[in-house]
Amino acid sequence: MPELPEVHALATDLGARLTGRTIDRLELVSFAVLKTFDPPPSALAGRTVSGVHRHGKFLDIDADGLHLVMHLARAGWIRWREAEPKASTRPGKGPLAARLVLDDGSGFDVTEAGTKKSLAIYVVNDAQEVPGVASLGPDPLADGFTEDDLARILAGAGRAQIKGVLRNQSLLAGIGNAYSDEILHVAKMSPYKPAAMSEDERHRLFEAMQSTLRDAIARSDGLAASDLKREKKSGLRVHGRTGEACPVCGDTIREVIFADSTFQYCPTCQTGGKPLADRVLSRLLK
Repeated sequence: MPELPEVHALATDLGARLTGRTIDRLELVSFAVLKTFDPPPSALAGRTVSGVHRHGKFLDIDADGLHLVMHLARAGWIRWREAEPKASTRPGKGPLAARLVLDDGSGFDVTEAGTKKSLAIYVVNDAQEVPGVASLGPDPLADGFTEDDLARILAGAGRAQIKGVLRNQSLLAGIGNAYSDEILHVAKMSPYKPAAMSEDERHRLFEAMQSTLRDAIARSDGLAASDLKREKKSGLRVHGRTGEACPVCGDTIREVIFADSTFQYCPTCQTGGKPLADRVLSRLLK
């Protein structure tokens, strides 16, 4: 799933390609991805892109005040095209969900792999009209976000597990499964640790959040969309690396499997050497 660093890089890449360009049309291949009906997608035709922005994991293409907002969900992605493809878009079982075409035929395809489809596209007058955008918590990389802000979030979460707090978009915008694993590994914290923690622990978490996300953005800076997935995978220390050696201590990276997701961690670095039970109701490790 694209998270804050990848969506940031996508916004930067698309901003450089789209700003000042005129939209010819938005073609919908999977009509289920469109979550709004007024304004219609046809309202984008003839508008000039004035910028591309990020709200958490949402991409926002501003076209003369009309906003094309996208959430790529778990398996969505964007593929740039230099020219208009010869084949027409037809509804089917393939990964293509939508296609943005500029007035010279270039543009991008929005794809979604797999059978579980949850990619979402909105055409709105204001990005805040998208429920997921309106309910976002603060962006952890925003200029005004401080350790005191994190303290208030953690205090409000109480005994909730820190892994879930980091992933909760209404509390912190943009962090998902992969980077929450990475942040907690850098902070040397169990994913099951309660959000209510000491000042020293909170400081360690804040520093880990800032360094992990900023380092990921720095690695992705200047990369085209086609290179971002590979860069993300290569830069991860524990997430998706079950059975490999921890790059810090050499212990074997382990995972916990839930119904629809998994997470990875290092026992030596994060849980005092104790493996976490592989079930939802595992005992919390403090």
